Amino acid sequence: MFKHILLSTDGSDLSLRAAKLGIELAGTSGARVYALHVIAPYHTIAYMAEMLAATEITYARDATVRAGQYLAEVQRMAAEAGIECASSYVLDDQPHEAIITAAREQHCDLVVMATHGWRGFTRLLLGSEVHKVLLESEIPVLVCR
Repeated sequence: MFKHILLSTDGSDLSLRAAKLGIELAGTSGARVYALHVIAPYHTIAYMAEMLAATEITYARDATVRAGQYLAEVQRMAAEAGIECASSYVLDDQPHEAIITAAREQHCDLVVMATHGWRGFTRLLLGSEVHKVLLESEIPVLVCR
């Protein structure tokens, strides 16, 4: 059925649950998985540039450490299930575009991701990356809650 499944993770319990489901699906279809974490860039307003530069460096360091931890957890779950798992993180303002690009570049035939189920005003403020992936993806997307 599926040969290469992209697992998008933000480190939350929901995304880890989705990754587990994707790994189980990979096991039943003989697929391999690719774990991806998207890091949002550090945004600043040009004020007190020296202080902001130090903050940006700290942010970048901490974000990459967290990304490594999130991806290591997915790799651990895949290894326990005997599933081949590659992974990476990317820096992008538009997580949905990064997910779609990674799926295309890695030749994935399914994206598995979690939705936080935000509604109303919260969804308007934060948007829905899952919704954007669903609208723009050329391959199937499995959404987990």
